[in-house]
Amino acid sequence: MDNLEQIRVGKAIRDRRKQLGVNQQTLSELAGVGINTLLAVERGEGNPQLSTLIAILDTLGLQLDIHHKKMNYETV
Repeated sequence: MDNLEQIRVGKAIRDRRKQLGVNQQTLSELAGVGINTLLAVERGEGNPQLSTLIAILDTLGLQLDIHHKKMNYETV
């Protein structure tokens, strides 16, 4: 995941957490992840394991979707 994507994911997690009225400490406990890990994810930093990311998303009622990237192919 590139940095812009990490920032976008982190913002989505932070926005959903705030929408639900849950603080970071509570979310980290409910998701079973360390508080420092959650803080890094929300800032779009670090490289969390997929299982960690899914645990956070699942706790917030979010899911990870995979889509094809738009690619620019040049013909040779």
